[in-house]
Amino acid sequence: MHLFDAGDDVSMTYAEVVLPLALPQYYTYWVPPELLEQVQVGVRVEVQFGKSKRYAALVRRLHQDKPVGFRPKAIAGVLDDGPIITELQYKHWEWISNYYCCTMGEVMAAALPAGFKLMGETRLRLLPDAEFEHATLDQNEFMVVEALTHHKEIAISDLRKILNAQSVYQVIQSLMQQRIATITEELQPQYKPKMEMRVRWGEGFDDSIDCISQLLDALPKNAQKQATAIMTLVQLHKESSNEVTKKALLNRSGVSSAIVSALAKKGIFQLYETQISRLESYDNPLDDFKEMSAAQLQAMSEIENAFQEKDVALLHGVTGSGKTRIYIEYIRRVIATGKQVLFLLPEIALTTQIVARLQKVFGDEILTYHSKLNSQERVETWYEVAAGKSVVLCARSGLFLPFKNLGLIIIDESHDPSYKQHSPAPRYNARDAALMLARFTSAKTILGTATPSIESYFNAKEKRYAYISLAERYGGLQMPEIQIVDNKLEMKLKKMESHFTSVLIEQMAATIERGEQIILFQNRRGYAPRMRCNTCGWTAECKNCDITLTYHMRDKNMRCHCCGYQERQPQACPACQSTALVTVGFGTEKIEDELKQILPEARVARMDLDTVSRKHAHTELLHSFEQKEIDILVGTQMVTKGLDFDNVGLVGVLSADNLLYYPDFRATERAFQLMTQVAGRAGRKHRQGKVIIQTFRTEHPVLAEVLNGDYSSFFNRELHERGSVEYPPYVRLIQIQVKHKNVQKAAQAAQWFAKDLQAQWGKRVYMPVPSPVARVRSYFQFDILIKIEKKPQLIRDIKAHISQLHDRLTQHADGMSGVRVSVDVDPY
Repeated sequence: MHLFDAGDDVSMTYAEVVLPLALPQYYTYWVPPELLEQVQVGVRVEVQFGKSKRYAALVRRLHQDKPVGFRPKAIAGVLDDGPIITELQYKHWEWISNYYCCTMGEVMAAALPAGFKLMGETRLRLLPDAEFEHATLDQNEFMVVEALTHHKEIAISDLRKILNAQSVYQVIQSLMQQRIATITEELQPQYKPKMEMRVRWGEGFDDSIDCISQLLDALPKNAQKQATAIMTLVQLHKESSNEVTKKALLNRSGVSSAIVSALAKKGIFQLYETQISRLESYDNPLDDFKEMSAAQLQAMSEIENAFQEKDVALLHGVTGSGKTRIYIEYIRRVIATGKQVLFLLPEIALTTQIVARLQKVFGDEILTYHSKLNSQERVETWYEVAAGKSVVLCARSGLFLPFKNLGLIIIDESHDPSYKQHSPAPRYNARDAALMLARFTSAKTILGTATPSIESYFNAKEKRYAYISLAERYGGLQMPEIQIVDNKLEMKLKKMESHFTSVLIEQMAATIERGEQIILFQNRRGYAPRMRCNTCGWTAECKNCDITLTYHMRDKNMRCHCCGYQERQPQACPACQSTALVTVGFGTEKIEDELKQILPEARVARMDLDTVSRKHAHTELLHSFEQKEIDILVGTQMVTKGLDFDNVGLVGVLSADNLLYYPDFRATERAFQLMTQVAGRAGRKHRQGKVIIQTFRTEHPVLAEVLNGDYSSFFNRELHERGSVEYPPYVRLIQIQVKHKNVQKAAQAAQWFAKDLQAQWGKRVYMPVPSPVARVRSYFQFDILIKIEKKPQLIRDIKAHISQLHDRLTQHADGMSGVRVSVDVDPY
């Protein structure tokens, strides 16, 4: 009970907080006097929202303006000793919220590590004045009351274990009706510091010969194991000045934990806990910087000069040109001034090699941050960055870390579409959000890539970015020889073997004969994208989505890559009972399987989402390839991005057509980038590599541009095509997706949304069409596309209109309950 109530006529302090929910505004709570010194901007506080829900919210602002029209609830408690969010972070969050048409709560949910998000846990508590007779309780009630008698309160999750049942509602309800127990909701922190038990001498004991002799003489004759433990502690102290862990003592001595505990009870040993880091340390010696080539030195000089006038530099370096060496040199210069570096990568897979390279130079100054870290490791990384750790290597989520003094952002492979977050909100592009973060922190930015995005190169042409070219490979190595192979001709001459042309097979055999390795690229995982009945034409489809099920041979099942639904492989057609079932198309798993028949002596491995889902799977697979334990690595686009291997002599693109003829205005851009990038994995160290691209459409202009390494021609042609149909970089795009489980309601809501927008903004708004996958997770989806001139005020006005309509739909306006709307700014 508080001394004051929020309605009393005294000077009150109020806090505006961000809740981790998709709510369009801040919420106001009053600060009880006893919490005034603890509540600060940027700390987490416990608040009640609604009738019973409790959340960990972030304080955004403190003020004394009494709210009008409602009585704010009190903050229940403060969860942090000091702010975990800085003012600069808040500004960046607000920019993301405004630009990408999402709420601050959604940004908060994406930004904070899971360990900072408190989860509400319902607990059953024994009432202090409970009166009951055991004889009146049934068996389940008796078991629960017995547990409560010993523990006073029990989490519902533990209650399920006690009763060995998922549903415990009836038992809880009965105990509450009998006034034996009640339920409470508590916020439980998910982050717990990692503690380690250590051992030291008790008071009055030490390693001296006299002390140890007296100790051993005083021990009973049957206490040989205690003597062993004592002598082991002495030995460990001699070997190292570090504190001795209980685990090390047990392992070295071979005694049980009970022996150590017995010595602690006697006061000979003292057991104590200390907090340790979960983050891996680097203990190997550091390498000197390798000499830079003349081209690299020239690029460094150009970047230095460019940063005198501009904040962003586009480093356009061909594959194998040594961009990473330039990054290392610039990182060294920045951290020498006491500032921090954010190094963004599009894929977790890339961190393995680059972390290894940077650690050899910077040692423990390198931190990594990505989704493969557990929640505890992510929180510890957060605190390390806030304390000023020098270099953070991360995927897109690293944008949200609390940098103390950010001086440089490096965005490697800056063209990569993986920088775009598609779902859930915020649907941000990490490249663009990083540029804004750099503006807030006055940091410089390097965009590094061999295949710049159309927008980045356009900005460089328009002089918004500095442009630095690195046109030659490090060490004077030649770019790989690229050969386009006509699948139609191979089929006509009956030279195709399954999905492999004779040219590719011959080159693979020759490459393995030379002792070199091969990378094969197919941007589709699984064995085959479709299973079909040759008798009646039945095709296996997902029950939740309008998409075929992908066949995975290893698991003998068919899986939806949209929602995860799966079925066992049928023995006969469900429609006509025919056994004439065949697979159509091919994925990485099928390539791996067929290679074992075509080249039986070759050691084949696969790198896709199915094979690298474990935490260290990326590292293990890449290490095996680097150690030449694998001859052929088959993979999806994971193998195209920045990997650097000495011994790759051949790269094969199994199907260029899958890339070129995708229904997306960026399809040719993505195809050019992927084929150029995967080609760049060949011949990076010793000799010129070879690239084989298989296609049925040899006349496509992108193939000629890839063949000649002609980015300039590709850019000019692509820019002309986009200008003629008004696509980026000439306009901004916003895509609105409207969905509902009823197709008519989804279509009706989409029409309503589009017509309202079109009435004010005219031809900029296109009427809704079914999404490329028209139904996902049982929701029918319609897309509305808006093309907007690059006028900031116009863009803001249209976004405001979209938000108003979104809010109306959320409030179930016009009978449209159940309709979901997502807004994607700069989609694709």
